[in-house]
Amino acid sequence: MAVSDLAWGARFAPTLDDIEALATAALRELPEPFKALAADVTCSVADYAEQDVLDGFGMESPFELMGLFVGVGMTEDGAVPQTGQLPNTVFLYRRAILDYWSENDDNTLSEVVTHVLIHELGHHFGFSDEDMESIEASEESR
Repeated sequence: MAVSDLAWGARFAPTLDDIEALATAALRELPEPFKALAADVTCSVADYAEQDVLDGFGMESPFELMGLFVGVGMTEDGAVPQTGQLPNTVFLYRRAILDYWSENDDNTLSEVVTHVLIHELGHHFGFSDEDMESIEASEESR
């Protein structure tokens, strides 16, 4: 048996349940008031985004999208749930997250999942991608 077989033979890629557990832990650790404001947002994990979602963003590869917020953000008209309205949901895409994580040595998987989750929750709070990039840039410059 080769050394690589011994080192990797019993290891498996993190599952959908593993990513969900990391996201659940990240949600529990949110500071107030964000934790309370995100209490009604559900989190769902899938291997990839659906093709129609990718098409809507003009993306060709499912590895381009790590997460997505679907719903009515707090700052949008109709932010009060209507009868029949689906709950606000953050989707995390396992394969894209694992691909990013494997290519970036500077973050743990938990940190990547937390970052994607918080980014998508930012949309629930009314922030655009540009807003969040600006916030992240100001934090990195500290």
